[in-house]
Amino acid sequence: MHLDELRTVLISERETGRLLPLPPDLYESTGKELGCLLSEVYANEDPFSDATRILIERIGSIRETLQDLFNLRAEKILALARNQEEGHYIDRDDLKRMLGEERELFDEIVLSLGKARCRLLPSSGTARPGQPPAAAEEACAAILEEAAAPPEVVLSRVLTDMEPFMGVDGRIYQLQQGDIVTLPVRNAEVLCDRQIVLAIAAPPAAREE
Repeated sequence: MHLDELRTVLISERETGRLLPLPPDLYESTGKELGCLLSEVYANEDPFSDATRILIERIGSIRETLQDLFNLRAEKILALARNQEEGHYIDRDDLKRMLGEERELFDEIVLSLGKARCRLLPSSGTARPGQPPAAAEEACAAILEEAAAPPEVVLSRVLTDMEPFMGVDGRIYQLQQGDIVTLPVRNAEVLCDRQIVLAIAAPPAAREE
């Protein structure tokens, strides 16, 4: 995505308190644009020329705009996650407008807030208004059980080289085309949607159903 397009997206995002739909490949396409600009910089014989300076300034502007967009949407996602964890109403359309990685972030924040609430507050303090203490204890038990469970995985074949990334399991994955790897289901779903990996086998739990 070019700088002017990216700035338009950022301005629109700033004008509303809700998440706006983004092109699914916004971050990926912007990364490719940055790569092309960097290649032009390295190919320029005179690193002090006006052309090189303009390219470097453009690269800096794209990075800054992309970071601002990420920060703005992350703040909105954090607010939504807090409302969800506290039992308040959230518009499901906001969830649909999240990118795959943003939805992972949302789910992880909700789970982390729930874990902290259940571990730090006395059992009577975890109950929401109108919720019986016994129901709150059961909810906490389910949250802590989910947090302790290992993530489901799926065997996948890598279709194209990719930059290193951190999976939802906390591991750093450095993958190249042709690799066969076991990925957390949520990561595999996002990469499959982008045709970066191909799922070979479903996780055991899914096969048993």
